[in-house]
Amino acid sequence: MNPVHVDTLRHRLRALGARPLHEERVLRQWARAEPQTQGKRRLEDFLPLALRAALPALEAELRALAVLRADHAGADGSRRLLVGLADGRSVEAVLLPRGGLCVSSQVGCAVGCVFCMTGIGGLERQLGSAEIVAQVALARSLRPVTKVVFMGMGEPAHNLDAVLEAIDLLGSGGGLGHKQLVFSTVGDRRAFERLPQGRVKPALALSLHSTDAALRARLLPRAPAIAPDELVALGDAYARATGYPMQVQWTLMAGINDTAEEIEGLVRLLAGRYAVLNLIPYNTVDGLALARPAAERSLAMARDLHRRGILTKLRQSAGQDVEAGCGQLRARHERGDRRRIEIVAA
Repeated sequence: MNPVHVDTLRHRLRALGARPLHEERVLRQWARAEPQTQGKRRLEDFLPLALRAALPALEAELRALAVLRADHAGADGSRRLLVGLADGRSVEAVLLPRGGLCVSSQVGCAVGCVFCMTGIGGLERQLGSAEIVAQVALARSLRPVTKVVFMGMGEPAHNLDAVLEAIDLLGSGGGLGHKQLVFSTVGDRRAFERLPQGRVKPALALSLHSTDAALRARLLPRAPAIAPDELVALGDAYARATGYPMQVQWTLMAGINDTAEEIEGLVRLLAGRYAVLNLIPYNTVDGLALARPAAERSLAMARDLHRRGILTKLRQSAGQDVEAGCGQLRARHERGDRRRIEIVAA
């Protein structure tokens, strides 16, 4: 089947006689996981007859875009969801503590990050914007969601039209503030061109992971060839334009990017930037020969950077006890690739 997009849904609603206010009402209720019957106006007094008649079948189709196949609760309040798509494939979404939700933008991923289970299997297909919003609707049927981060399976910049269409709906009718939508990317010039143009301008998270261009190319083998200093400059410009600090994501891997050289590189790149550095100790992935640094090493690195003027937060990956790293649940359910990958820092 072809990916389902929000724009396709809009055309169907218009064909049923929906005017813009009807269209927005139906999409808003769906994105918020609220019944179509909820609201100040009764459906029979508001929606056109043809649309009212088609609504039950349409609601069933929307529910089928993302169905819950597995739900693994973590001790920290996270819930790791395996989400089934209408074509039989699956993606992952993670309910995070304090109202957050991590959603997927692709089935698989083409970037091939060597520390990520999703990257091992490659890209299977793009998600439609409606399939992305459907993950939010599904999660909201389980508990409240006040923040959505595009950090699940896939590289959002490689599915840019669909991701931006989903962000537009979630930030206009979906009840989420613009800074509560976080677009995460390994870095793509097309994304930096398009993000400022939307009516909904999400916060930015930049997956950096190394300040050394050669090492970063090995860690993220199919990311666009943009030097780390240029990436940070592009992200800083967008952050200042929107007023939301850029989040710099750094998956900490023992002996690879927790070194004194990387600390110097981070100080050089981030000094004076409108950014927050998130140090995220590696979430162990079965089959990958990587390890998280000792807790003392991670804490020392965070303290050193903070002392040198870099706003740094040492994060703990959500769902450690339920293997919440991207792609792990899907791989376990589908018995995916078990290859071991060795990374040697230059």
